[in-house]
Amino acid sequence: MAIGPRLDLRLGQALVMTPQLRQAIQLLQFSNLEVQAWIEQELERNPLLERDDRPGELAPATPAPEETPPLADAREAVAAAGEAPLDADFGNVYDAGGSADGGYTPGGGAGGRGGRADFEEDGRDVEDLAVERRSLREHLAEQLRLSIGDPTDRLIGACLIAGLDPAGRLALDLDALALSLGCGRERIEAVLGRMQRFDPPGVLARSLRECLEIQLRELNRYDPAMAALLDNLDLLARRDMRALMSACEVDAEDLADMIAELKRLDPKPGAAFEAEPATTVVPDVLMRRTEDGSWIVELNPETLPRVLANGAYYARVSAGAKSREEKTFIAEHWANATWLVKSLAQRASTILKVAAEIVRQQDAFFRHGITHLRPLILRDIATAVELHESTVSRVTANKYIATPRGTLEMKFFFTTAIAGTGGEAHSSESVRHRIRELIAAEHPDAVLSDDQIVTILKREGVDIARRTVAKYREGLGIPSSVQRRREKAIPA
Repeated sequence: MAIGPRLDLRLGQALVMTPQLRQAIQLLQFSNLEVQAWIEQELERNPLLERDDRPGELAPATPAPEETPPLADAREAVAAAGEAPLDADFGNVYDAGGSADGGYTPGGGAGGRGGRADFEEDGRDVEDLAVERRSLREHLAEQLRLSIGDPTDRLIGACLIAGLDPAGRLALDLDALALSLGCGRERIEAVLGRMQRFDPPGVLARSLRECLEIQLRELNRYDPAMAALLDNLDLLARRDMRALMSACEVDAEDLADMIAELKRLDPKPGAAFEAEPATTVVPDVLMRRTEDGSWIVELNPETLPRVLANGAYYARVSAGAKSREEKTFIAEHWANATWLVKSLAQRASTILKVAAEIVRQQDAFFRHGITHLRPLILRDIATAVELHESTVSRVTANKYIATPRGTLEMKFFFTTAIAGTGGEAHSSESVRHRIRELIAAEHPDAVLSDDQIVTILKREGVDIARRTVAKYREGLGIPSSVQRRREKAIPA
């Protein structure tokens, strides 16, 4: 056999992840806030893209009947709704006397974000009038300035405030602090004792016990029985009421009152200051019932991104481009702009198609509640809408749908199946709900064990193992039957 170089021609197939394909995949799994932020970056980077601020109609509505497929052709519906003349150029239109040059609209309209030009109305938003939230450290630093005048003690207090964790606990080693400041531990403890009387009560405590003790002293409820209860918080966590009654030397009624007193205290007094305001979830998909009882599914126009590729501007700058670099730059940005518009339309179409199929398959849940939630996996939806499972997974990630039963994440509808004694499978979420109902309705004298819950569920047609019941119960944060029996043995 001759040894030497030779040239072979071979054919093969390979999936190449182009930047455009990678972009389309990212768009699918982005939430509406991430899409908006990403589009803002693209608008700044690409001069051929422009935001479509024209008032448009609502997103295309899609019926989701019980038997027929929910979507005939969502891609065509979304494309039809997104049609707009790409050669329109409104960027250089000047409205003399309008809000752009400080005027106001005839009839008393507001003149932009600054309000009316005649100052008859306050044009500020609600966010402009909101009280600025102070942090815990700022709150304590103000009390420190008003309460302690000695400069050295103020420095010690500032170091103590700097050593707080988000819950308001002191996470500093006092011996190490005394060594670094060059003062005695006694002086640091004296300053700490004064600062532990600051608002909120319980702040700057070094442990949970000390935090609760400070609050009880403020309420004048700290006595030997309470001290014994705080010394045995581990027994309280295990709900060992008999051992607690023996340690505190009280009867069941007094112990119940003491526990109720502890429940009214705040174990994390600093958390209220550090907590971020709750973020409002804006649904990506809306659904409503029609007069004939079927469902209509549509995209939320408030979250639907609307951008256009400016064809007129592209034609103008293309005609003026002279060098090869300029022509390459314009061609690349035009290709990216048109691809982005198509990708957004495809994203909207895919979301609508998947959401409509979910509504069709979970029709019983929307009509009758959680007990009728069907077991559903990604493969079921992917087969119905002729998409890959990974695509369905990306579409349902970080997406929400507004339903008559609340705003729910699309991932909520995908649950594992639990076999039924009659052959019909049950959703794991509905089984969890049933376990919670059984435990909530149990009598204090007849606390249900996991085995008894298994027996009840099997009578209702759910074939479930005891370890599965225990796993679901622990996931719901419900203690065992032994702990519930101990807790319910104490009068409320």
